[in-house]
Amino acid sequence: MTTRFGVFVPQGWRMDLNEIADPVEQYEAMTAVAKAADEGPWDSIWVYDHFHTVPEPTPNTTFECWTITSTLVRDTKRVNVGQMVGCNGYRHPALYAKIASTVDVASHGRLYAGIGAGWYENEWKAYGYEWPELRDRMGAFREATELIYKMWTEDAPVFNGKYYSIDKPYNEPKGARKPHPSFWIGGGGEKVTLKLVAKYGDAANIGGGDPEAFKHKASVLKAHCDKLGRDYDSIIKSTSLNVFPIEAGADPEKATAKARGRQSYEQFADANVVGTSDEIAAKVEALVEAGSDYLITYIPGVAYDHEPLHRFASEIIPRFS
Repeated sequence: MTTRFGVFVPQGWRMDLNEIADPVEQYEAMTAVAKAADEGPWDSIWVYDHFHTVPEPTPNTTFECWTITSTLVRDTKRVNVGQMVGCNGYRHPALYAKIASTVDVASHGRLYAGIGAGWYENEWKAYGYEWPELRDRMGAFREATELIYKMWTEDAPVFNGKYYSIDKPYNEPKGARKPHPSFWIGGGGEKVTLKLVAKYGDAANIGGGDPEAFKHKASVLKAHCDKLGRDYDSIIKSTSLNVFPIEAGADPEKATAKARGRQSYEQFADANVVGTSDEIAAKVEALVEAGSDYLITYIPGVAYDHEPLHRFASEIIPRFS
């Protein structure tokens, strides 16, 4: 089975644009990575839906998710463009559905529309969003997923829930991809999230990059599919991995110097899989054997140097084609 690959573009959330001073140049650096991926074997490029940097909020650039999605789909010609994942709390789901439908048309059907419950408490409060308890966030997420699906599949959708309601809104056009924009649901919650994937999702993103954990979550998803009568094989099973491929025989500390910035090598290696193409391919193979058929990579430092992006594309992706 062919494994497909996506890559995050640098948008600032991981403080990956900090070495570029001018915001216009930062934006162009992000776009340049998108265009480089568009010319290679990548299936998709990805952005995060966050307002503040991580691991802690800092006054540094973080470009807004849906704004850059709408521009990146016009700056590229071939790759799909997705969010990993859209935070449900930041937009009413009816508005989310409308935005996604519009961007899907702008992309000629290349949108991967991601949705999740959200988790970054500091952002919610800083931007004036009420921070609900987990039960309410998950309850709203459950309703939002159904509501969005209705907006994409029904001409006169009606929904009356605890958190949201709609009364026959027009959502035209509904998108370019048929039967609707590709719906990616992020998270590994076994009782709510994976059941929502089985009911409404085109793809699941089960993060972490741990093969054993992925295998278990995939089995839970399959059980939900079996119970609901959904074809498990029709759902994309994706996971994410932070990687930095280096040339065989290279000194890892020296090879990662530009990408690390002010980080120590130990900090960098703790957050990313640093290794040769053979070593990284072995990590990917373990995830494939666990049931993943899609890998979304984050490659640090690509805003300043595309070489690791091209190394992954030329030395790792062909092994899984």
